[in-house]
Amino acid sequence: MPVYKSKTRDSWYCSFYYTDWTGKRKRKKKEGFSTKKEARQYEAAFLLQREGRCDMTFEALSALYLSDCRERCKPTSYYEKKYLIETKILPYFKTIRANEIKVCAVRAWQNELLSYRSSVGKPYSDTYLRSIYVQLSAVFNYGMRYYGLPSNPAALCGSMGRKKSPVMAFWTVDEFQRFLSCFAPDSLDRVLFEILFWTGLRSGELLALSAESFDLEKGLMHITRNYCRLHGEDLMLTPKTSKSVRTVTLPGFLRDEIGKYIADQSLYYGGFPDGERLFPISKYYLARQLKNGCIRSGVREIRIHDLRHSHASLLIELGYSPLLIAERLGHEKIETTLQTYSHLYPNKQSDLALKLEDIHNRTF
Repeated sequence: MPVYKSKTRDSWYCSFYYTDWTGKRKRKKKEGFSTKKEARQYEAAFLLQREGRCDMTFEALSALYLSDCRERCKPTSYYEKKYLIETKILPYFKTIRANEIKVCAVRAWQNELLSYRSSVGKPYSDTYLRSIYVQLSAVFNYGMRYYGLPSNPAALCGSMGRKKSPVMAFWTVDEFQRFLSCFAPDSLDRVLFEILFWTGLRSGELLALSAESFDLEKGLMHITRNYCRLHGEDLMLTPKTSKSVRTVTLPGFLRDEIGKYIADQSLYYGGFPDGERLFPISKYYLARQLKNGCIRSGVREIRIHDLRHSHASLLIELGYSPLLIAERLGHEKIETTLQTYSHLYPNKQSDLALKLEDIHNRTF
């Protein structure tokens, strides 16, 4: 293996040839290794990756998986995957060959995460444990599909945690009105929370709105983009799914409030340049104002995303169909709506039984 000592600094480097996916012979050089052994290990892992063999280390397989994800995922999704893999998975499996990781090792890893407690005695949440498990399983699935890994030990071991919390938090209309009373009429905060509660928007969709997002004469709001801030940079991304690109009809009072807000801001600041965010704030600001409003009003504290759940639960209570709710919320599939909110529908069973009995009594 061609490994060399650097002449300009106290490190090692490797230089070798390989054949790429097009059949061309290319040279690869990698510098900065602290030992000769590390340089050799890098070359061996690189060549194994090119050969499509899975006797590489789990770290090497993870690097391939993340490189693939970087080109196919949104930046926010990519960095979430990267963080979970680097902090919760690699410390356990980093140097083990991917095809030598056993089910018992995955089970031991799960048990260690399940037994974790923070400095105040708090464990990882069920949904967080599930997210970590999904990333481990995804790396193994990637190895099976592209590098001949014989099986997925994470799948054989079984999942941990839950996909969603067993208890969903949401506000009733009365609770929301109590919360809203803490904010001055026509204030920025009041408009923000009114939109979230009465339309069910995701916070990123809200923060991406511009003046052009609204057709106030028709009472329509067009959702076409999603805002996030990543590593100090403001990003405008496509919405979460293709169905998230949608048009939401506004109730009259909300249309008037938004129209007044836009008119007032235009008067004070001379209008909005095309595409400029109507609400140039952060998700942190939203969360902080929500918490402050809960403290001042005495309403139980929920998350920003729970305002979306509050909107959905209100529509269910009003008797609207899952199909209409899915369209308004921008769910990719109606199954998502049913799986997320199915526990709210049994409350209608008693009403259903009474209506059936009324039909029977009037007919027979």
